[in-house]
Amino acid sequence: MKLSAQTYAIIVGLAVFVGLPLLFYTLGDAPRRTYLKEAISIVTLLAFTMMLGQFFLARSNETLLSLFKPLQIQKFHKYIAYSAVAIILLHPALIVLPRSLEGGIKPWDAFVTMITDLGNLGIVLGLIAWVLLLVLGVTAFFRRKLIPHFTLKYRGWRYFHGGLAVTFTVLALWHSIALGRHTDVAMSVFFLSLAALGFVMLAHMYWGAAPKKPVSKGAAS
Repeated sequence: MKLSAQTYAIIVGLAVFVGLPLLFYTLGDAPRRTYLKEAISIVTLLAFTMMLGQFFLARSNETLLSLFKPLQIQKFHKYIAYSAVAIILLHPALIVLPRSLEGGIKPWDAFVTMITDLGNLGIVLGLIAWVLLLVLGVTAFFRRKLIPHFTLKYRGWRYFHGGLAVTFTVLALWHSIALGRHTDVAMSVFFLSLAALGFVMLAHMYWGAAPKKPVSKGAAS
């Protein structure tokens, strides 16, 4: 059976944003824990990878635009993004959730201890990234009401949304590399490569394709 270009694009996307992180997770040397803890780790890793994948669903991805309708890409972007945002926002709670099945410190006490450890740079970066992600999700949900309040309307919203996304990604990457159990060298390089390429694509969309100012009659004469 001959596969269409759209099917190939979907397969490649799944291979990069699902297959590769699972491969790096499997090959990683982090000691395995309970099934629940490992399942939470996998879900969190995939959610973060999907967040990085949102940069590749932007309008600068001409290949994707040539294969799918803009409305299809927009819907996919929205559904994946909201799902990934929800999982990552639950990340702090998911870390301590397994303690409810173990002895020792209670989940709530562990949670409070974790988020108040302000002497740990990784924790501080994670907290800031969490707040930024919350703002990113809420403002995206209410974007139709917010867009008219920006000076440049939709373009202003894009700058705001893109700036938030980039800032969150930088801080979240720093946090995950500093504290992540499964962000070894291979996983870190993978995340950094996706982020760097995504930033380049975003910059190209926002500034590289900016319309040139019209030449005045005086300058043209």
